[in-house]
Amino acid sequence: MIDLRSDTLTLPSVEMKEKMLSVKLGDDVFGEDPTVNLLEQNTASMFGMESAIFCPSGTMTNQIAINIHTQPGDEVICSRESHIYNYEGGGIAKNSGASVRLIERNNGLLKHEDVLNNINQDDVHCPRTALVALENTSNRGGGVCYSINELLKIKKVCVQSEIPLHLDGARIFNAIVEKKQSPKSYGQIFDSISICLSKGLGAPVGSLLIGNEQFINRARRVRKVFGGGMRQAGIIAAGGIYALENNIDRLVDDHKRAKTIANSAKKCSWIENVIPVETNIIVCYMKQDKSNIAFIDKLEKDGIKCIPFGEGRVRMVTHLDVSDVDVNQVCEKLNF
Repeated sequence: MIDLRSDTLTLPSVEMKEKMLSVKLGDDVFGEDPTVNLLEQNTASMFGMESAIFCPSGTMTNQIAINIHTQPGDEVICSRESHIYNYEGGGIAKNSGASVRLIERNNGLLKHEDVLNNINQDDVHCPRTALVALENTSNRGGGVCYSINELLKIKKVCVQSEIPLHLDGARIFNAIVEKKQSPKSYGQIFDSISICLSKGLGAPVGSLLIGNEQFINRARRVRKVFGGGMRQAGIIAAGGIYALENNIDRLVDDHKRAKTIANSAKKCSWIENVIPVETNIIVCYMKQDKSNIAFIDKLEKDGIKCIPFGEGRVRMVTHLDVSDVDVNQVCEKLNF
């Protein structure tokens, strides 16, 4: 079965598992796991930031950041398409008591004028605009990426308004590789960054939240409250270290394969349109008389898994367990 449902479905390689089995361990809640400490130090350094904290999931790292940046009753500016709004269980409201100001952009990428025009005035009738949260790449936007130039413009608006800027960087390395950017350029723009190790990088579990030392000290308290403290977590942190050392540059292969599949999908008689592919996500719109569920069922009978992505839409995602041979087979089966 060729599984294109998500890049979270990657399995650790033999080399990654060997790394995980050979590392030194300690109690991370006590700050004594040397492998977790090394992962946090290396990741913070990679982005030119002071400190990092290792957590079980990207949802947790995002929710910790929101909790620190906001107070109950505050408002978060984000895209209607964003992960923190759509796929984190209402955590902004439940965990932090904050509301959201949703920006309507189909690709999920905000413009600096969107931010500027949605900051509330200092008025007792309005919630305090406390945070701007961006997502790069944009999952619901089909893996599209921000330009550094636009991020700098958004940062300028935030600085002028004294509002922190958070990045949900679940697939940030896809953007960095595709746009030939530097992790340090992101560290200079954002006050906090969440990165995921268990998507395209292929680690079995884990995300990191990066920021300055004071911010991460507060994050450790919030992680404890959220139940995210881990003990001998070095065994999974080692997978993250291996992923960061070995699996970033190869993301270009995933992008090439996604574009190949997209080109074939455009020729499929059931598909009306495909969002232009930048990274590893393919989003297809079905023709009006065709069901996305029937399309998914048809492909599954041919040994290919993908998922519905809203009404009339289907998503496919390439990753390190999808080979050129797999891609050729997918393209062949899309010829109907």
